[in-house]
Amino acid sequence: MGKIPVKIKSVVYGLSPFQQKVMPGLWNDFTHKITHKVTENWLNTILLVGPVVGVYTYVKSYQENEKLEHRY
Repeated sequence: MGKIPVKIKSVVYGLSPFQQKVMPGLWNDFTHKITHKVTENWLNTILLVGPVVGVYTYVKSYQENEKLEHRY
């Protein structure tokens, strides 16, 4: 016995090239959202940013010292 093909309904989503507001809520009051998150979690922010900045400054100073050592 042969199988009878069944039509499957499908939904096709499209975005108009004239539509300018794709995700309008994402950028609304973005700076306020970020400052609110930072002020709520300032300790976690310091604990995250502190070591990153420390390692970065250490590496930069180490590279500068190495460069000055091998100057002559």
